[in-house]
Amino acid sequence: MKIFDLKKQYKDFGNIIDKKILKILSSGNYILGDNVKKFEQLSGKYLNSKYTVSCNSGTDALVLSLRSLGIGSGDDVITSPFTYFATAEAISLVGAKPIFADINPHTFNINPKKIVSLISKKTKAVLSVNLFGQAAELDEINKICKSYSLNHVEDCAQSFGASFKKKQTGTYGDMGCFSFFPTKNLGCFGDGGLISIKNKKYYDLILKLRTHGGTKRNQHDLIGYNSRLDEIQAAILNVKINYVHSFISKRKRIADIYNKNIKNDNIILPFTHKNADHSYNQYTVRVSNRKKIEKYLNKNNIPFGIYYSKPIYNYNAYKNRGYKSLPMAEKISKQCLSLPIYPELPIQHVKSICNILNNYDG
Repeated sequence: MKIFDLKKQYKDFGNIIDKKILKILSSGNYILGDNVKKFEQLSGKYLNSKYTVSCNSGTDALVLSLRSLGIGSGDDVITSPFTYFATAEAISLVGAKPIFADINPHTFNINPKKIVSLISKKTKAVLSVNLFGQAAELDEINKICKSYSLNHVEDCAQSFGASFKKKQTGTYGDMGCFSFFPTKNLGCFGDGGLISIKNKKYYDLILKLRTHGGTKRNQHDLIGYNSRLDEIQAAILNVKINYVHSFISKRKRIADIYNKNIKNDNIILPFTHKNADHSYNQYTVRVSNRKKIEKYLNKNNIPFGIYYSKPIYNYNAYKNRGYKSLPMAEKISKQCLSLPIYPELPIQHVKSICNILNNYDG
């Protein structure tokens, strides 16, 4: 058993994907071709997003979005400390400063009630994160941003296919940033990213930013990046996006089995916000003694993941920058543990995990 098994999914689609890849290799057209255009159209339709731009990675999606909004040196961006490092890193990469707001201990997402007190004259945006496949309280964050004339960027690296009040994540903020890293609900065979955009002005600007500052050869209107989704990754995503609903449904089925069959007071199961449709990129529980349950799981050959072992401000890159500890982020980072959940995980394995966890004595 594994925490995720990419080989199993490849077996289901390998023949189709292999043919697509060979066709691209023989065509000689590897960058920004028909497959990329098709994926931007398909993803835009799926998300119900007016504009979409693909790029090299989820991290680049964040950087390009912040740059397009004019965020840079001297600016502050409020975000969550309990997420993958790239969220804060992208803010720093454009020259701005991440300002960390504490999280909701139930959803693990940024707590809207903690945002307002952090807003200053330097604040230019809120970068929310839809962690583990569950949307943040996006409507509340939008209200705050509107009241204070701030931009709202969504980090949707883990939430493709998730929704809030029946509206797709990535379409609440000014921009939504997606990752297609292989382990995501919709993953390619390497790195890949996408930005959903509301405003055509920013769409046109991001098109330039992703290709050295221009959309035509020898056009460089600004200092940009080399951040293009290649044709092979786009072709893979074009195949898999047709099955993403099935992938998420299978994840939900596994989560439902966990929810109904894990009956142990020592394990706090995931909470789902009443307005959120969770897509379960991870199934993350809370325990009071993580080292003890890690030993127990290892003894029983059950894989697990720790997302994330400490708040971002405790990593060396940010440690000496004067950040204060946030109680909920500190607490959850010491308690969280993610169980195996991927579409191809056999149901008998899921039930076996439940039985083993029910015998854990805490």
